[in-house]
Amino acid sequence: MITLTRLNGRPVMLNCDLIESVEENGETVVTLTTGNVVVVREPMTEIERKVVAFRQSIYAARHRDV
Repeated sequence: MITLTRLNGRPVMLNCDLIESVEENGETVVTLTTGNVVVVREPMTEIERKVVAFRQSIYAARHRDV
């Protein structure tokens, strides 16, 4: 899960495994595989950074437990 910010300033947590696409067209639009669309304040590069950091934390946790 990653935390992003809706345009109204409220936080929203998204399951990054459900992100189908991210587009910037003045605003950042996140489309999920469910068909839902979330418009957020973070730029595409920040979303990418958050997804990579989340996946790295999962990978690290798996290897600590081995």
